Amino acid sequence: MTDQIEEPAGGEAPAMIKADLLTSLVFIVLSASMLYGSWTMDRLANRRINPMTVPGLVPGLLSLALLICAIALMVRSVRTPSVGGWLDLGAAVTSQAARRAGMVLFLALVYTLGLVGLVPFWLATGIFVLAFILVFEVWLAAPRRTLRQSLPWAIGLAVATAAIVTFVFERAFLVRLP
Repeated sequence: MTDQIEEPAGGEAPAMIKADLLTSLVFIVLSASMLYGSWTMDRLANRRINPMTVPGLVPGLLSLALLICAIALMVRSVRTPSVGGWLDLGAAVTSQAARRAGMVLFLALVYTLGLVGLVPFWLATGIFVLAFILVFEVWLAAPRRTLRQSLPWAIGLAVATAAIVTFVFERAFLVRLP
């Protein structure tokens, strides 16, 4: 079995069109719930907080942007003719691109739900960056690099990223990190 999805002569693979439709529906639900949560978030008006600095402003704008992109993806996938059936969706779900996207989701969840709060922020960030680089250069890359090639660069980048991100959040944005 190959990771390649055959494309029709005039456009995208039918499986990817179906995958785009399902993905857009998931993102529409996610972004709409995020938008609702940011809209209903306490605005801190009783503390005379400037309306432009309310806690839900940035999440609301980001969720609105995600909602617009998801709707555009849905419209595009609905308007694109597809000759394949829904059974072709399996090829898209098991493709190399889907495995890579799933790994990004897995690493992000381990970082946010597992590492942040359990270990110091700088260490969690360093571990995340190190794991991300190693997974995508040594394991999921085409062509793959050896661990010996990637490890020194990954460690250096992980240390630098952890230090810079921690410094910027604590000093520039005045955020207390876990």
